[in-house]
Amino acid sequence: MSDWLHDPYVQSGALPFAVALVVAVLLRPLRLAGLAAGAGFVAAVAAIGNFGLQPLSASRKLVVLIVAAALVGAVLDLLRAKTGTRLRAMLAVAFGAAAVWMAWTVLAQKPAPVALGTGVGAAALLAWLAAAALPLAADPIRAGAGGLALAFGAGAAAMLGGSALLAQYGIALAAACGAFLLAAVLFAGRATPCAALALTAAAGGGLVALGAATLAHLAWPALALLALVPLAARLPVPGGANAWARAALVTLYAGAVAGAAIAAAWWSGRGGA
Repeated sequence: MSDWLHDPYVQSGALPFAVALVVAVLLRPLRLAGLAAGAGFVAAVAAIGNFGLQPLSASRKLVVLIVAAALVGAVLDLLRAKTGTRLRAMLAVAFGAAAVWMAWTVLAQKPAPVALGTGVGAAALLAWLAAAALPLAADPIRAGAGGLALAFGAGAAAMLGGSALLAQYGIALAAACGAFLLAAVLFAGRATPCAALALTAAAGGGLVALGAATLAHLAWPALALLALVPLAARLPVPGGANAWARAALVTLYAGAVAGAAIAAAWWSGRGGA
């Protein structure tokens, strides 16, 4: 069993998918199916072996923040909170501050103008993702497909940017979002709040990409493209489409934008040649 859990494909794929699927199904009656993404991600982190708070590195801060986003979203789901402008603004500010906190050690080592520009860019990206992803919580299929595309795009871009650990995190989160999406399709006739899923995907995808940009060599244009994924997940689908068709179309929309971000990361890695 130990050798099996050391397989990167299990750590970043099979394990988070299985855990997330079980959580999505079992916690659906409690209005907590959105915790599936966070649960799958935590399972992957445990298998990879990067749990702990000492030393509190950027990658460990990332884990703490993703778990925090999942818990905040779960509270919103339980309270049936409306995703209005005020709530989105508050979450945007919190996510922006979280991005700066994660990257603080790296920012402190840069010249002041560079640190300021990078910090503002990081905060703006996470703030935008929080505000743009939260409305998807009203539609589990859109939230799941958008989270899948965002996390996978961030993970693949991180790999191209030179960070294997962050790539594993992104792919693991994508697998967990994929499991939630499958559950959302199977239970399409039953409304399920999923602010927890939407915020976990926004925090995870955004922080993985930011980590790869600040700690490795991921180019910022890829991050700008990833920021468009939540908008792509909101594009219209035919009114008569069934749940499977809706999931496929939204995944295609969001995946196309994520694919463009991956292509930008690949192109930058080749030096634009």
